This record gives sequence, C-alpha cells and structure tokens, in this order.
Amino acid sequence: MLTCLRTDAENADFIDLVAKLDADLKARDGDDHTFYAKFNKIDQVKFVILAYEDDNPVGCGAIKKFDENTMEVKRMYVNVSYRGKGIATMVLGELELWAKEMNFDKCVLETGKRQPEAVALYLKNGYNVVRNFGQYENVENSLCFEKNIR
Repeated sequence: MLTCLRTDAENADFIDLVAKLDADLKARDGDDHTFYAKFNKIDQVKFVILAYEDDNPVGCGAIKKFDENTMEVKRMYVNVSYRGKGIATMVLGELELWAKEMNFDKCVLETGKRQPEAVALYLKNGYNVVRNFGQYENVENSLCFEKNIR
C-alpha cells in the first residue's frame, strides 16, 4: 500500500533517497553536475514528502520558499524499480497541496533536458515551461516550469 509522509530534510529516508538521486543526476549530467549540485543542497529544505510502499521508502520530493507567493519544487526522485506507478505524481500532488495550505499561489521548478521522464511528469501534471529563472537563466540544459495551484 502506498502512503505519503510529511517530514523535513533531516529524515534519514529522505537523505538516502537524495543520495540515489544525486548519483543518477551525476551520471546524466556529467561535468555539469557540479554546477547543479550547489543549488540542490537539502539544508535549505524544510518541507519534504516521502512516499512509502508499506515501510519501504520509494520516492521523495520537497518544496522550499522561492518568493512570497511561490514555492520551488526540489529533490523529486522515485526508485527505479518503482517508476511508472504514479508515485511521482502522488508526491508532486502532496507537495502542491502542502504549498496551497501554506497560502502559496504557485510552484516553480527547474529540471534538466537530460531528464525526459521529469519533463514528461511536469507537463502531465499541468506545469508550463517558462523562461529560465535565477541561476538557470543562461543554462542551455535547464528547463524551468511553473504552475498556479490556486
């Protein structure tokens, strides 16, 4: 049975899943990984969703404040053997609900062009491609998205 848990970045299951995510991204991004890694530290993340199948942690995602009206989606990951089961959509939905409960109006995020599964996930869930923001402004491999959640 799939369940979700609201927690924070100090959760050991989240830390383990993020280590798997970082290994996957390092393999995909190659030399670019060092650039992206500095923007993905979990010490700034306070709001984490973990997905469990029974007691087994199988996926995660997080949000952090981007501006007064916006949360940024970070650290989305599902274990390879659990992909294609709707877990990422469930985690993303829980993150959006949490942001909405805290009175935020939209979510933004960045993902890489080398992560076609992530791009498809966000498009499927109503995110729109926007001009690259912040540190990703002139980064050719980056795609930025936003979604109004109100």
